[in-house]
Amino acid sequence: MTAAGLAIYPRYTLGKGDPWRTEYSAILSRIRPPRFPKRDFVITRYGAKPGIENDSSVAIAKAIEVCAKAGGGRVVIPAGVFLTGAVHLKSNVNLHIAKGATLKFSTNPQNYLPLVHTRWEGMELMHLSPFIYAYEQTNIAITGEGTLDGQGKSFFWKWHGNPNYGGDPKVLSQRPARAQLYEMMDKNMPVAERVFGIGHYLRPQFIQPYKCKNVLIEGVTIIDSPMWEVHPVLCENVTVRNLRISSHGPNNDGCDPESCKDVLIENCFFDTGDDCIAIKSGRNNDGRRLGVPTENIIVRNCTMKDGHGGITIGSEISGGVRNLFAHDCRLDSPNLDHALRVKNNASRGGLLENFYFRNITVGQVAHAVITIDFNYEEGAKGEYTPVVRNYVVVNLTSGKSKFGVDIQGLEKAPIYDVRITRSEFNNVADGNIIKNVKNLRLETVKFNGRIVDKLN
Repeated sequence: MTAAGLAIYPRYTLGKGDPWRTEYSAILSRIRPPRFPKRDFVITRYGAKPGIENDSSVAIAKAIEVCAKAGGGRVVIPAGVFLTGAVHLKSNVNLHIAKGATLKFSTNPQNYLPLVHTRWEGMELMHLSPFIYAYEQTNIAITGEGTLDGQGKSFFWKWHGNPNYGGDPKVLSQRPARAQLYEMMDKNMPVAERVFGIGHYLRPQFIQPYKCKNVLIEGVTIIDSPMWEVHPVLCENVTVRNLRISSHGPNNDGCDPESCKDVLIENCFFDTGDDCIAIKSGRNNDGRRLGVPTENIIVRNCTMKDGHGGITIGSEISGGVRNLFAHDCRLDSPNLDHALRVKNNASRGGLLENFYFRNITVGQVAHAVITIDFNYEEGAKGEYTPVVRNYVVVNLTSGKSKFGVDIQGLEKAPIYDVRITRSEFNNVADGNIIKNVKNLRLETVKFNGRIVDKLN
């Protein structure tokens, strides 16, 4: 990707021992999408009928069962509109949404029973099934050129409790159940006893493979998600590519790998109601109890429009994150708050280290181009020291923002080792915010057309 303004600098070259040459290449060599036998199981053969008046849940489940027993293949949603409840994938099954197909998800909560072991905002519980779910499966995929429609706007968004989404905090709201789940987590209550479901109004995620290996999510369009859209949890070897995600509901994150290892997110388009990409690893006690970081992530050639953050780390991050490489991405919208973002605090804690960005093009953002914030939500209120170290940005250009850089550590928890190299921040309205940072280095950096060696 070429970017206006980068031509004045030479192309980034890899030196000996550069992590882009060593760690990046090693991560990429391990990520291999699953392959499937060349046989199709078309859902209409098992009783599925097009039309939103027809429930195809049983037919889809039957096709998946037959496909898995046969050794795998594609379960095909053909052209047309089909209605379903929860879809549970099994090993060696590729759910293929054909061109011209739309799979709509039911607005009846009964269609997301029985309860399953899931995560909600980084906390474990027994709850309604995510729309597409897999538990402890190997070699699974969702592919195709069709559309997954969560119908969140017409139903699930109300559960948030915000009147802007049709909710009523006094009648229909997730808030009481959310507070109850927090309390259960704080008391380290066993997950089997954290039973929620119909009437608790905790919105299910759209796609959630849980404890799975060899996962591919490719090609589909996702609209009107109830909550987070693509949410792999405790997975290994995950490829997310060529997705088009357009969903502006509450907490409508685009792709949130949580406590995962070896993840590739590439060639995706995000236009969201929350963070476009958010790297996570569990909230507070649950994140520390499981102790599984998200590690070895590559984000490349993605486009990001509306959202709270573009490429974000946090905030449910108590298990830690390490080794994120992001390159050749474009982020541009007056409704995108931050381009590159870290959000953490002293309640979350966690070790966050080794973040590498290069060739990032930012058109405009509403707040700051680079934000690392330990004052998020609870801020300094907590006993767990948040740590960010080794955050490196090379060849970034931005066209317009309120702040260039907003980096705020805590007095007892500074942010360490931030390096910005060969980058330009243009049309910055209000300068920068720098608090409690140790070893912030600038190398050939321009702010509003002037080369600077420090930020103020």
